[in-house]
Amino acid sequence: MLYWITQLLQGQYHAFRVFQYLTFRSILAALTALMVGLFCGPLTIKWLRGLQIGQMVRDDGPKSHLSKSGTPTMGGVLILLAVTVSCLLWGDLRQVSLWIVLLVTISFGMVGWVDDYRKLVLKNSKGLPGRWKYFWQSVIAIVAISYLYAHASIPIHTQLTVPFFKSYLIELGVFFPILGYFVIVGSSNAVNLTDGLDGLAIMPIVMVAGALGVFSYVASNAVYAHYLSIPFVPDTGELTIFCAALVGSGLGFLWYNSYPAQIFMGDVGSLALGAALGTVAILIRQELVLLIMGGLFVIETVSVILQVGYFKYSGGKRLFRMAPLHHHFELKGWSEPKVIVRFWIITVVFVLCGLATLKLR
Repeated sequence: MLYWITQLLQGQYHAFRVFQYLTFRSILAALTALMVGLFCGPLTIKWLRGLQIGQMVRDDGPKSHLSKSGTPTMGGVLILLAVTVSCLLWGDLRQVSLWIVLLVTISFGMVGWVDDYRKLVLKNSKGLPGRWKYFWQSVIAIVAISYLYAHASIPIHTQLTVPFFKSYLIELGVFFPILGYFVIVGSSNAVNLTDGLDGLAIMPIVMVAGALGVFSYVASNAVYAHYLSIPFVPDTGELTIFCAALVGSGLGFLWYNSYPAQIFMGDVGSLALGAALGTVAILIRQELVLLIMGGLFVIETVSVILQVGYFKYSGGKRLFRMAPLHHHFELKGWSEPKVIVRFWIITVVFVLCGLATLKLR
């Protein structure tokens, strides 16, 4: 919206030409989302307290978590608000890719909102039944991927980029929708599983989103893409704005979600942000790089799969003290802040490895 206004003014005032630069608008998008998060945070916390939407704590979890009971949840609405406002203000709304990722993010957020509402307001401990949650996640992912597949106009739109290999692309063809479906739904649920400690999920989301923003910027520029030998994907530059807004909103939310947390994002935030990362990776054709940079989310998900599988086939034995993995280390005696910071450090390593694929080809 503001971007459109600045375009109208460029002819009369040369100073407004700075707004045509994607990097400058990305900075503004991040700062706008940050400010929305910081200023609306206290209002959101007060609103959620008034609705008595507080965290429910598992009895079999670490005893230190009992103090978290009643902490306002569904704070993901704050992140979604900040991202949406920032993108609408500074994004070029003529670019379809921006609308796709926004709509997917908001749609997954609505699924999470229903789940949180049923658990926290209606006091239904099961929330939205798993099969229905998975059903609506699948519907949204299938609609988005089907649209991308139907409108694939150049080969790169359905090719898989392999990191560390120059110009090595795998034509997916009819398998593109299958891969896209699992990337979106898988990343959504992986982030959801990781969101179990104060600030544990949001900082890795911020780091991965920032790195994906770099990839979006490079992939949308033919010169940079050619220089770095990565696929040039036209009309994806505005995803840099989205990623920048995600970084800003995440940091704004972290201000109140850091230990000890004043607010939790809930499923409305974790499901939406996970889907957002997956959708961006698909649009810029960097699904495997997302797998590398989101290594923490992968580890947390695998720990749950191993725990459930081992428990089922060993007759009730446990591989970990508790899953997801962050609870295992808590029960081993690590303090919550120590688990959080160490997992952040692990994410930094994974993100740097992902960024290294820009040059190591």
